[in-house]
Amino acid sequence: MKGILGIILILFTFITPVCAAQYRAALVADMDTGRVLYQENATVQNYPASLTKIMTLYLTFDALEHGRLHLDDYLIVSKSAAAASPVKLGLAAGSKIKVEDAIKALTVLSANDVARVLAENLKGGMEGNFADLMTRVAREIGLSGTNFENSSGLPDDDHMSTARDIALLSMAVYKHFPQYWKYFSIKTWTYNGKTYTNGNRLLRTYAGCDGMKTGYTNKSRYSLVATAQRDNHHLIAVVLGAENKDVRANVATNMLDRGFEKVGASPVNSAPAQTVTYTAPASQPVATYTPQPITYDTPTPTFAGAYNAATAQGSPVADVSNTASGTAGVQFGAFSSRGAAESQVANVRNSVGVTAVIESAPNGMFRVRANNLSESAAQNIKNRAQNAGIDCYIFH
Repeated sequence: MKGILGIILILFTFITPVCAAQYRAALVADMDTGRVLYQENATVQNYPASLTKIMTLYLTFDALEHGRLHLDDYLIVSKSAAAASPVKLGLAAGSKIKVEDAIKALTVLSANDVARVLAENLKGGMEGNFADLMTRVAREIGLSGTNFENSSGLPDDDHMSTARDIALLSMAVYKHFPQYWKYFSIKTWTYNGKTYTNGNRLLRTYAGCDGMKTGYTNKSRYSLVATAQRDNHHLIAVVLGAENKDVRANVATNMLDRGFEKVGASPVNSAPAQTVTYTAPASQPVATYTPQPITYDTPTPTFAGAYNAATAQGSPVADVSNTASGTAGVQFGAFSSRGAAESQVANVRNSVGVTAVIESAPNGMFRVRANNLSESAAQNIKNRAQNAGIDCYIFH
């Protein structure tokens, strides 16, 4: 076709995909059933960029749900967090930010400094520990192609995910924490006198769009998770590695349109049918992309099975009540001082999501335990604690 560097008409169907040079992977699915309506390269690893923050928010919401955080709590900003770049809120080291403002800073601005603030406050000041938790939870909800190295998505060769995994993670947020879903639909947010606009343009241009997250780095290129509701159908579109913002928005728009058509939702009568165009950049090739291979211990499950795991009732980092019925327990060590025992209680709470108690032993030691558990709950907690590097054993 002559004049290929001019205007290229993108006609999307679920049979003929767009030229692979324009994006790397895509998927559209029904968020309520897990039914995949279309996918392309959905299990190929890509750099997720700021889509990473969906997991950071997932763990933040879990902490809120189980009382480890509250929306009006204040978080301390470390020197490390203040130094994060390039997209940032510009918080000064030693300052504080309210938890709810931190959530908005991630959903609207995608602030890297605030992502690190959340990570450090949730995992004892160590973003690396938080990243380990992110990856562990990813495994527990069926994200078989994902590995996290930080809380924000800043470049790292081992920081990888897939369109399939990002869709599952987004659906897990939707299913587990519906009370916090509203934060993904905020169009603008004002903080300290400055107003920020959400980079997800579909919130303003696509009828029924209610989320969710954008992402960009030089390696990842432009990515987007977009969700929308119509006629009791809630769909999600994931686009990874688009050439520019226009491509990612156009691809997501057309995927959602075709998805709603496929599930039988009525068209939006107030808006005329759209012909989406994309102006190809002159002599500007797509960046070279060579993802690093990562080996996982478990095979890739089917999407349907992974959807059930990701959206099962309750979240995998949920606190386990010590009043639950059962005769088993888990001991996380015995300590010569109460202060050391209290430190272990905090470690267990932050690393495993379990509220342990301190018991005085006859020999003067202080035992850290989770009591009154079923056998399966105790085994689950033991496995999680050992994965987090905490020595423990089951007792009866």
